[in-house]
Amino acid sequence: MKKLKLIFALYLLTMSFNAIGQIHDRITIRGSVKEKNTQEPIVGVQIEITGGEFTQTNVLGEFRVKARIGDELVVRDESFNTVRYEIVDDQDIDILIVENPKEIEKQREDDDFHEEKIKLAQENLEIDAGISIDHVAEALEIIRENDAKKEEKRGTLYELLGDIYMYWKQPDLAESNYVKSLENIDDLRVKIKLGKSLISEKKVEEGLDQLREIITKKIRLTPIEKVDINEGLGDGYQEIEEYEKATNYYKIALRISQDERLDSRVIELNSKLAESFQKQGQILNAIGYFDNSIRLANRLDIRSSARQKTRAADFYSRNNLYEKEIELREEILEEIRGVSSIKDSLNEDDRGISPRVQNYKIATATAALDKFDEAIPYLRKSIKGAEFNNDLVVQKDATRKLGELYREKGELKKASEAFEEYEVIVDKLYIQKEQEISQATRFIRELNTKQNRIATLEKDRELNENKYKLNFASQEIAEQRSLRQLVIIYALIGVTVLLLLVAYLMSRNIKQQRYANNLLALKSLRSQMNPHFIFNALNSVNTFIAMSDEITANRYLTDFSLLMRAVLENSEEDFIPLKKEIELLDLYVKLEHFRFQDKFDYTITIDPEVDVKQYKIPPMLLQPYVENAVWHGLRYKEEKGKLTIDFRKASENALEILIIDNGIGRKKSKQFKTTNQKKRKSKGMNNIKKRIEILNNMYSDKVDIFITDLLETEEGTRVQLILKKDI
Repeated sequence: MKKLKLIFALYLLTMSFNAIGQIHDRITIRGSVKEKNTQEPIVGVQIEITGGEFTQTNVLGEFRVKARIGDELVVRDESFNTVRYEIVDDQDIDILIVENPKEIEKQREDDDFHEEKIKLAQENLEIDAGISIDHVAEALEIIRENDAKKEEKRGTLYELLGDIYMYWKQPDLAESNYVKSLENIDDLRVKIKLGKSLISEKKVEEGLDQLREIITKKIRLTPIEKVDINEGLGDGYQEIEEYEKATNYYKIALRISQDERLDSRVIELNSKLAESFQKQGQILNAIGYFDNSIRLANRLDIRSSARQKTRAADFYSRNNLYEKEIELREEILEEIRGVSSIKDSLNEDDRGISPRVQNYKIATATAALDKFDEAIPYLRKSIKGAEFNNDLVVQKDATRKLGELYREKGELKKASEAFEEYEVIVDKLYIQKEQEISQATRFIRELNTKQNRIATLEKDRELNENKYKLNFASQEIAEQRSLRQLVIIYALIGVTVLLLLVAYLMSRNIKQQRYANNLLALKSLRSQMNPHFIFNALNSVNTFIAMSDEITANRYLTDFSLLMRAVLENSEEDFIPLKKEIELLDLYVKLEHFRFQDKFDYTITIDPEVDVKQYKIPPMLLQPYVENAVWHGLRYKEEKGKLTIDFRKASENALEILIIDNGIGRKKSKQFKTTNQKKRKSKGMNNIKKRIEILNNMYSDKVDIFITDLLETEEGTRVQLILKKDI
């Protein structure tokens, strides 16, 4: 029974592991592809199982793919020779790629091309936005996925695009490119630029939040970064007319700029402070800061000095301080005389400091002082310069102002001629404005087209990345599903093993309990056998005493005491050596023969092939059958009977014991029983049957008993006992 349960448990486990094998005949292969010397991961390498799954290495150069033992793993990329590997187990596969000279050279060429395009883009930033953007796009196109510095390169290029759009006053496009730059690299400088672009885009609160966030994080900042942030905050608060806050931030930026000797920033911040104070109505403070900016600008180049003086002159004009305005503009004209790049420039920054503009504004200020005759020469110079430089705006304003002055003087003819000229210029200007609007529209369209091209490049890159991520996610899902199946199977195996263990423990407990019960029953039966045997022996002693045969009684008691001592010594044993049992049996038969020597003779024979040392037998197992033969068979026989006890070899591992008597037989013996004996059952035979039954349950059919009549006349009895060697 125990063997059957063990076989069943092994069968269940085998079936479970076969199920696991069927589900997981494919294994997960993990690995990486790296450059041998630098250990840098190689991204985007194609990983393929021949006739099976396909994937690519991720940003860490790692991959995962399902395969079977014996499959071929193919590692392929344009930067190195194809690697082929046969799957022999589920261990990690780390592939180290030796530097490819061609790939190194190509990467070096790409890096040089990248740097060259950045340089060209920067050179054309203030000249031609379209050309500058084209150079950035070309640099973006050559960045490969396996380039270790791809994020850094993309971040730099998107930052440059933001700078281009900011210069050309397209803050919305600048914002989107600064955001893309930050998606690739976490650069504090770009975050500051993003904040400023938001303010320029009139998203003032967002811009202020962006800049304030940098300050609240308490990041270590360089002096220039501190200046940029505080100036940006000042610009934001100035935009929403919170002038006091703007002034405070400008002052912080100014103090840092002065400490670091950032002259150009000091000049710019003085001008911004002056404008802020002007808007607060603090004219004297404004004048002081403008004077500071002019004084500092005079130390720099002519262009910077002229720009600061122009801003101050415009301030004086707004506040009706015409003498100071005229004085400054005269200084500007003196400074820029002979500087052709300023005189002829139509650049927005230089146009304001050109002679034609300065002459026009001097004339306007002089006219405001009612000095018409002094103003008219300045207007004529302005008109002449504007006509020479095709500056219709200044020419129009100066011509109209000239007509007004002639009218004020009463020179109506000259005034009429000036107004007629003014109308002609207005018509020309209208046409020019239409052309400029058309050009501006084309310019914006061109910028958007180029930005869309860059966005398309970005989408293509993201699409490739998403394909890889999707493939990787599919593998993850498949592995998770496989893992769940494995967990369920292992759980079922665990439950099965647990149930088998519980069943085994219960079975063992039941067996132990049954064994204990059997031991208790055997002990009880043995305790019943001994009094039964002693009672019969004492009856024999009593008979000798009654016959006044003291000598025989004493001799009998001596042999009986030897037998009783041996019986008591073996009473606690389940099995004793066969040799000892034969000795006890011989002593017992001797005692019975002593009592009934006129009733029977006996012989005990042992086959020479029987090694009595190899067999064990329950104690007092044979005695009840011998007793039965003597007391119920041979005692009632009229002539002298015969008792034979034979020990012979039945098989290699079994012994046959025969107890044969030629007594009256079992049927006739029952007729001699008294009425009282018939009512009582034979306890000796019942006990021996129970003992054999228990022993056979405990020791797998150790003893077999067969009782038959010796003759067809039912006289004589033959008891056959088969004793097996192994327990």
